[in-house]
Amino acid sequence: MDVMPKWAEVVLVPLISLLLAAVLSALVILAIGEDPIEAVNLMITGALGSTYGWGYTLYYATNFMFTGLAVAIAFQARLFNIGGEGQAALGGLGVALVCLYIPWPHWTLAILGAAIGGAVFGAAWAAIPAYLQAKRGSHIVITTIMFNFIAAALLNYVLVSVLRPAGQMDPATARFPEAVHLPTLHDMLAPFGIAFSKAAPANISLLLAVAACVFLWFLIWRTKLGFEIRAFGQSEPAAQYAGIAPTRIIMITLLISGALAGMMATNNVMGEAERLVLNSVEGAGFIGIAVALMGRSHPFGVFIAAILFGFLYQGGAELALWTSIPRELIVVIQALVILFTGALDNMVRMPLERLFLMMRKEG
Repeated sequence: MDVMPKWAEVVLVPLISLLLAAVLSALVILAIGEDPIEAVNLMITGALGSTYGWGYTLYYATNFMFTGLAVAIAFQARLFNIGGEGQAALGGLGVALVCLYIPWPHWTLAILGAAIGGAVFGAAWAAIPAYLQAKRGSHIVITTIMFNFIAAALLNYVLVSVLRPAGQMDPATARFPEAVHLPTLHDMLAPFGIAFSKAAPANISLLLAVAACVFLWFLIWRTKLGFEIRAFGQSEPAAQYAGIAPTRIIMITLLISGALAGMMATNNVMGEAERLVLNSVEGAGFIGIAVALMGRSHPFGVFIAAILFGFLYQGGAELALWTSIPRELIVVIQALVILFTGALDNMVRMPLERLFLMMRKEG
């Protein structure tokens, strides 16, 4: 029997870890001579105080949902996929090819085609490290991080030498046709009489990310494959004894992981930039690791954590714009969140377990 109830595991432990990270962040802000309360107010106002701020917060959160889910499904099988950056970058290539070379009549069909294109390219880029792990025993951490750099080099070559239009200096593709431009939240909410900023990049791919959260929850906890993935993650020898093939689980899990990372490009490439540019991922693949850790590899937890990190990104941009607090401080805050929700998880968990054990004995 578990010492802690499930709600404490999912909600209380991350919440306390987040509060500890917030306290240390406040001390860091004090140390550089700024007022932490004023900084928090500015972050909240900048990220949540207007539809413009909400638009950017939800735009970043959409990216982090996809990459967080990609890491989360791999964690369920105890596989540490840190190649989300490269898989999302190659997913962008898949989205760009689908948008540029297929004459879509309307965005409703184009977004489905782009999601499939991004998923296929992301999964294909994850397939090689998956095969090396399953068949050769090559550690997934090493191979996926190496493939991030290979993906960056490959994308650089393609954008400079293959897809760049003649006479254009930028290493980027041509702009996508008007028919595949995705509606923003402004466009989606206007028919309901709800005013939303036109300048905010959040778009309909947010709904695709939410659907991915629901899909992954159903897959992991309501299907035979999900049970096999979780069983393999809990104990590989026991899973083998039960007839679960490790090679099959490793390959399928990492293919799904790569596909989810690749689908992120529907937001940043198709929805925001409307063309493929270098460094379109902007670190979202690595932020996905923190999102999955904080969300306890649960799709609902990933959804909440992605919004939090979206808030940190947008709020941090406002801090850098209106105060002398450097933009890099947000990286420090993110690192503290990762530290407490990941490496120092037991520092919070063990006292809580003792507390609940004492309460159970007294009851």
